[in-house]
Amino acid sequence: MDDIVLEIKNLSKSFAKNKVLDGINLTVKKGTVLGLMGENGAGKSTMMKCLFGIYAKDEGSISLLGKPINFKNPKEALENGVAMVHQELNQCLDRTVTDNLFLGRYPTRAGIVDEAKMLKEANSLFASLSMNVNPKTVMRTMSVSQRQMVEIAKAVSYDAKIIVLDEPTSSLTEREVSKLFSIVDDLRNKGVSFVYISHKMDEIFQICNEVAVLRDGKMILSKPVESTDMNELISAMVGRSLDKRFPDVDNVPGEDFLEVRGLTTKYEPVLEDISFTVKKGEIFGLYGLVGAGRSELLESLFGIRTIASGEIIMNGKKLHFKNSKDAMDYSFALVTEERKLNGMFGKDTIQFNTTITNLDSYKTFGVLSNRKMQEAANREIKTMHTKCVSADELISSLSGGNQQKVIIGKWLERQPQVFLLDEPTRGIDVGAKYEIYQLIINMAKEGKTIIVVSSEMPEILGITNRIAVMSNHRLAGIVNTKETDQEALLRLSAKYL
Repeated sequence: MDDIVLEIKNLSKSFAKNKVLDGINLTVKKGTVLGLMGENGAGKSTMMKCLFGIYAKDEGSISLLGKPINFKNPKEALENGVAMVHQELNQCLDRTVTDNLFLGRYPTRAGIVDEAKMLKEANSLFASLSMNVNPKTVMRTMSVSQRQMVEIAKAVSYDAKIIVLDEPTSSLTEREVSKLFSIVDDLRNKGVSFVYISHKMDEIFQICNEVAVLRDGKMILSKPVESTDMNELISAMVGRSLDKRFPDVDNVPGEDFLEVRGLTTKYEPVLEDISFTVKKGEIFGLYGLVGAGRSELLESLFGIRTIASGEIIMNGKKLHFKNSKDAMDYSFALVTEERKLNGMFGKDTIQFNTTITNLDSYKTFGVLSNRKMQEAANREIKTMHTKCVSADELISSLSGGNQQKVIIGKWLERQPQVFLLDEPTRGIDVGAKYEIYQLIINMAKEGKTIIVVSSEMPEILGITNRIAVMSNHRLAGIVNTKETDQEALLRLSAKYL
């Protein structure tokens, strides 16, 4: 079968007594896009890590273009035409785009790095992909979406035969998603194959030829996209029919609780004259295009960004913060967008990550009690339905969605009054998303004030009471969720462009 690029047969992998992959069979054909779906913890990442040589498989075989492969590391995989663009980008942020493209394979001339050749090849690469990227730009100054495009270009530069895209659109605007899909289409027509990992159903039907669903380490479904539908995929993923995408938003907001008056920040990108009021027990959405200033607003409310002018008033009292510690003391909590970068301690355990923000609560006679910390970690594992072996497991060994559950549980231990959530369901599967939505609604019903940022319009419309729309670092308007629609949100998001 000459058209098969990648073939996985009877692949199994266990960690201690936990069988993460159980007899997986999968084929990817030349010039096709295979959508890979499954709840967090289903085994998607483990399967890809076995392919890339990060994990050693216990049983089974993997073949590339008919030849058995057993890569020792990702570098070897990349050099043999198998590339992966991770959801959590691993890049050298203080180096240029060109440096990141050629890392580990710098061209030399007379023993000296040939920067002119690198620049020429980088410009040629971006031109071939119709990407408007300056190769001399330092990565740290670029948005997440721009950095992701660079990573895709890097995969293409290795003449990859198969490219794995892990939640590639989680930080992209609609225009950037369209651009990504046109790049995928172009490469597919040239014979490149893709494994497209996503939790977004509409994307699977839009871009994929085939779809495969993993559940609890087993292959549940594998078929052409045209012969399935959303209900079948959801049922395969969660093992049951999911009648509603969003729970009932049945919280009843109370009196005005948090007021922001004329907030303007000091450093670029500058937020200008932001004013709004959020009620006690309200779920207040923040929508806008990527770069509109949503995350910067949450960071200002959490003491991370310096406020040049304006006031933050909670329950009638003017707040003064110098840093995030002050914000925490005022009972604020923040779940950041990039959990790997600034939301967790990747080299530590679930217990450590659950208890780190609230250590004073776990002391007995001034000494940290391991028993109390274990109880806290186990409490949040149970509350959040986190899939793990134990609280002693490294958080880095969990799937992205389960990492997010640990992070939210960490803040729940502090019992905050104001919960700031930046893309809380980014990279989380449909079943886990529903649990997070229900948790947000329950927190609001308990009287917590919730401000949630989301790039997904169905989500922001599905779980909020009101929505503030940001446009070019300014507040474009506030609407009642039940009285608005996607068109109105898009109109407001373009107000100051």
